[in-house]
Amino acid sequence: MAVAVPMIRKNAHAGGFTLVELLVVISLLSLVMLAMGSALRTTAQTEERVDARLRKIDDLRVADSFLRQVLGRVSLRKRPPPVAIDESPYFFFGRPQEMAWVGIMPARYGAGGRYFFRLGLEDGSSGKALVLRYLPFVDGGGGPDWEQAESYVLVPAVTGFELRYEDPSQEPPQWGAPWTPTDRLPQRVALQIRSTTDVWPDIIVAMRTLPNSDPSIGGATFGGNR
Repeated sequence: MAVAVPMIRKNAHAGGFTLVELLVVISLLSLVMLAMGSALRTTAQTEERVDARLRKIDDLRVADSFLRQVLGRVSLRKRPPPVAIDESPYFFFGRPQEMAWVGIMPARYGAGGRYFFRLGLEDGSSGKALVLRYLPFVDGGGGPDWEQAESYVLVPAVTGFELRYEDPSQEPPQWGAPWTPTDRLPQRVALQIRSTTDVWPDIIVAMRTLPNSDPSIGGATFGGNR
């Protein structure tokens, strides 16, 4: 009997874990689960940041495309009289931070056709915002009532905005603002936008007149060309 007792104790010890061993295993499993949870959270946060960045890039692309479309097709409609001698007879105002003109609304954004447009800074929920106001053009009517115009926020939280206009009548063509010539419109317009959320490249758009946009124009020039 004295010989068999140690053998029984040895087999009992080999068939299980001590309390210390169990605690070590549980601690290791906890560390593994913690690491996996942290990795999953990091992955989810990275995906959210990537998605947010992609949404911003898409918003920037849409705004850039929309601006190029509405700025790139200009109608040379004349302003209703009286018009001062030193003022342009055409409905176009080009200032350093504001521009107004008659152009074409792309059909994909609503009912197409000629519209009054005004691009400039307005107060928004996050400070200054770049806003495009627009309303249908009425042939033979008066000037636009911007208070009744619809608006579209192109860029919220704007920290800087500048417009410049290209005059090709000089050699080399000169850029500047405001636009002062009364017998022609700019050949191109450049927009510089700065915001707190996105980095905007400079936007340069060639302003092209619509064919037969005003039969009464006669020999008016656009971009320095007859």
